[in-house]
Amino acid sequence: MTKQRANWSPYDNNGGTCVAIAGADYCVIASDTRMSTGYSILTRDYSKIIQLADKSVMASSGFQADVRALQKALSARHLLYQHQHNKQMSCPAMAQLLSNTLYYKRFFPYYAFNVLGGLDSEGKGCVFTYDAVGSYERVGYSAQGSGATLITPFLDNQLRSPSPLLLPARDAITPLSETEAIDLVKTCFASATERDIYTGDRLEIVVLKGSGVQREYMELRKD
Repeated sequence: MTKQRANWSPYDNNGGTCVAIAGADYCVIASDTRMSTGYSILTRDYSKIIQLADKSVMASSGFQADVRALQKALSARHLLYQHQHNKQMSCPAMAQLLSNTLYYKRFFPYYAFNVLGGLDSEGKGCVFTYDAVGSYERVGYSAQGSGATLITPFLDNQLRSPSPLLLPARDAITPLSETEAIDLVKTCFASATERDIYTGDRLEIVVLKGSGVQREYMELRKD
């Protein structure tokens, strides 16, 4: 007779979807506010977006306990950077810090799937997409989380990011205006919510520009 024992995992997947789009002088970062486990909804009003610096915003899906620990670690490191250099960290520098932080924990990873958006030193929008152990890439747009497989093909069809193999290299920014990008994000989430049970309730949109940050909300399906 085989012994039966309970399997335990230190991880959970709390679902949710994150999207970011980089434009010529803006960056749109969006996420839903549903947090689930299995077939249960834990809360309908949990923000997955955090502003790490003046020009850096991160959205994260996955295991929200690990996400919170990661956010605290990055905030502490950024505070140290400010004291040492007397300035805010740039978005590309924050992208490298996030990569290093994830890679440092690669043998017991943060179960977090992140997308970092912001403005670079030239004021152009930038989006960095990650896996759980710190491999990252600068792209024009990205989706992470439970609805990413539904949203990414749609964004590919609408935005057609240039291949990194093309020479000369072109900027990985989308040709859309800010209003068009926001409308596209709303369409993405309205569609994904119909098919993905882990995405829904409310959409939080953060728009980062040189003049500052603005937030916008849209109601999604509650079932």
